[in-house]
Amino acid sequence: MLQLDHLTQRYGALTALNDVSLTIGRGEFFGLLGPNGAGKSTLMSLVAGLREPAAGTLRLDGVALAGRPAEVVRAIGFVPQSVALYEDLTADENLGLYGRLYGLAGRKLAARIDACLDAVQLTDRRRHAVKTYSGGMQRRLNLAASLLHEPKLLLCDEPTVGVDPQSRNAIFDLLERLNRDGLTVIYSTHYMEEATRLCSRIGIIDHGRILALGTLDELLAQLPAAEVVSFARNGAPAPALAALARFGTLRERDERCEVLLAPGVRLADFFAATQAAGWPDRAFTLKRPTLEDLFLHLTGKTLRE
Repeated sequence: MLQLDHLTQRYGALTALNDVSLTIGRGEFFGLLGPNGAGKSTLMSLVAGLREPAAGTLRLDGVALAGRPAEVVRAIGFVPQSVALYEDLTADENLGLYGRLYGLAGRKLAARIDACLDAVQLTDRRRHAVKTYSGGMQRRLNLAASLLHEPKLLLCDEPTVGVDPQSRNAIFDLLERLNRDGLTVIYSTHYMEEATRLCSRIGIIDHGRILALGTLDELLAQLPAAEVVSFARNGAPAPALAALARFGTLRERDERCEVLLAPGVRLADFFAATQAAGWPDRAFTLKRPTLEDLFLHLTGKTLRE
């Protein structure tokens, strides 16, 4: 569906995207995961046509995006990070304006407005001014505006910032349903739980580069250890602890110990050894790696503004 080749974008001395190449398959729900300032919004803006890259090319369905032919513009829906609505207009008026910008009119436009308002559960507030909406309602209407023209590719740039849990879940449900119906979605976020729930494939981006790319399972396999087993030391003798070291890396932390299991270690073998040493199974806590573990492993833990 989308091919990005060696994209680079600069703002003065700052390189926001650095030689990024990426292929998005038809029907994918692709997650772009990164901290603030990683380059997510810059990449989205290039695909949406808000900016032209300093270097590199973009192709949608095999058609070059340079020059933005009309069929390419109509194939893309864009949900920007900032709400792009006219607050003094009603939902009907906002969607009517956006629909006409995409060439919709008459019964077709009216039908699409009805369908999109129903999809985001705002039909009963259609004649109310947007300035009377909650933040979650505005975000849902923002999404409706991007769907009016029935795009092939939907770009969602952190669409749930500041959204209440009910509206966030409604947005998730709608995007998942649209994706099942064939819509290709690119979704940028810095929330691990969003990427974990929604995305069939994830790219972790930082400092303008794609650091890791794959399904959730493929990404987690890149961590140094697959699983961590922790337990209370409770005066365990050194030989008993040393016996566990053959399963991975043993770390002692105050009154607790951790074993970072080596790749290929079977949990059954580990627990057979602990039982032989007299430890009950309930003494152990098993922690599997998460997307957050990998994210922090790749991007670091230092706060950045």
